[in-house]
Amino acid sequence: MAAASSAQLSAWGVGLATIAADGTTLDTFFRHLGLANAVPVGTPTETQSTTDERRGVAIVPTSLVIDTQAAPTSATDVYLRLHLLSHRMVEPRTINLDGAFGLLANVAWTSIGPVALDTLDDVRYNLLRQGQHLVVHGVDKFPRMTDYVVPSGVRIADASRVRLGAHLASGTTVMHEGFCNFNAGTLGASMVEGRISAGVIVGDGSDIGGGASIMGTLSGGGKEMVTVGKKCLLGANSGLGISLGDECIIEAGLYITAGTQVKLPDGTVVKARELSGASGLLFRRNSQSGAVEAVQRTGNWGGLNAALHKN
Repeated sequence: MAAASSAQLSAWGVGLATIAADGTTLDTFFRHLGLANAVPVGTPTETQSTTDERRGVAIVPTSLVIDTQAAPTSATDVYLRLHLLSHRMVEPRTINLDGAFGLLANVAWTSIGPVALDTLDDVRYNLLRQGQHLVVHGVDKFPRMTDYVVPSGVRIADASRVRLGAHLASGTTVMHEGFCNFNAGTLGASMVEGRISAGVIVGDGSDIGGGASIMGTLSGGGKEMVTVGKKCLLGANSGLGISLGDECIIEAGLYITAGTQVKLPDGTVVKARELSGASGLLFRRNSQSGAVEAVQRTGNWGGLNAALHKN
């Protein structure tokens, strides 16, 4: 599905919300959704609410239209935005998710669906009496993406490592230790063996090496959003806190933050933020002096293995 243009501000969704006994919305699954200012005529809708006695929840039909540029106003509103991202209808950082955390409940994500935390022990016990074992996959505000959306052309080795709201372009491979947060992801075929934090965008043909970490915007009150350009390589256990242009490399084990002192080929020293967005750079640590250096790249690191990303 094509991403939305900046002119497309409205979105709609039709689906089912899971409502706890106290009225809390635990999740919402959208079977039908799109970019428009009204639900299209003829869209299939459910009319009857049902109950799941095992979990003590109601399954309630829902339909809404939202302004994606305004802040979300409900948990169901947030879920529609997360679905839009994971369905690749919009790209990360193009819709408003301000206040999303405060609108979502902390939920037990289980083998029979979302369960309210204050009922979890009762649900587990009642199932056990029937000879059934309840598996709790996690306790979080965000569920696994693949329980709601499986985008075409991707490989995800461990589904628990990709949150709903991640944007994974066709050709992306997320290995077992790779991670992708919501409102973040890839814009082309990429190898993800490290961490793509919230708000981070990775360009086509880039490789986030094993254990590598890209700083997001949720921790520490930061507002800068990191972009990794096309055909970049983050070496194993490296780290990144600035944006990279195209065809950059960070050597294995080197963590570059905005304040890192970087020596240039002419001997001058600058803070890494002054190099943010530059293309064709190799960041390395001098093995003799210990200084972090940035030099113009030469040669080719080889790029992605085409066979691995033909998904």
